[in-house]
Amino acid sequence: MVGLGTLVNTATVIVGTFVGLIFRKILPKKICDAVVVGVALCVLYIGIDGVMECNNPLVMILSVMLGAVVGTLLDLDGRIHRLGDKLEKKFSKTSGGTFGAAFVQSTLLFCVGAMSVTGAIQSGINGDNTVLFAKSVLDGVSSVIYSAAMGAGVILSAPVLLVYQGSITLISFALGEVLTSYMISEMTAVGSLLIIGIALNMLGITKIKLMDYIPAIFFPILLCLFM
Repeated sequence: MVGLGTLVNTATVIVGTFVGLIFRKILPKKICDAVVVGVALCVLYIGIDGVMECNNPLVMILSVMLGAVVGTLLDLDGRIHRLGDKLEKKFSKTSGGTFGAAFVQSTLLFCVGAMSVTGAIQSGINGDNTVLFAKSVLDGVSSVIYSAAMGAGVILSAPVLLVYQGSITLISFALGEVLTSYMISEMTAVGSLLIIGIALNMLGITKIKLMDYIPAIFFPILLCLFM
């Protein structure tokens, strides 16, 4: 069924957030922080593994460059962080000042990645939700950990995930056979490169404005027609 994977994925994030909030009251902060670092290392591995899908490095390079230009002009990173700041101010008294950060980081983690793009495309093209079901399990566990460490802001990533992943599924369904395996591989590679950036940000090594690079994931569709 087209779209079922995204619905299940969204549900697991919501359930995982509530479970994590329960653990948040039990586990010490230093344990939650340690677990987040562990998750970051796993995310780094997933990103490196996905980048190996790249068949044409030039497509990746141009996609990232063009995506950065479009994303920066649209100020995507600024927009989502301003939204996060507003949420932070509204909920800081009850969330310990981490609501906005939890929303931004969890949204990036759940939406930017190989499984999100590839799974949504497969769901749209042939109704195969296998990848999204697997992603649902991973996101469910991650939402437990993130909400336990950072608070309730994680739950607001669920509607963003629903719209983002659902849109890719519907677009893929409409495009049908236009998307080739070559295009999907390059989109996967670009998305995985951004996952590496997420891991580096989670570890505090960098402060990359990853939302500005989101358009890069979709440029391989165009570039693969000519390269």
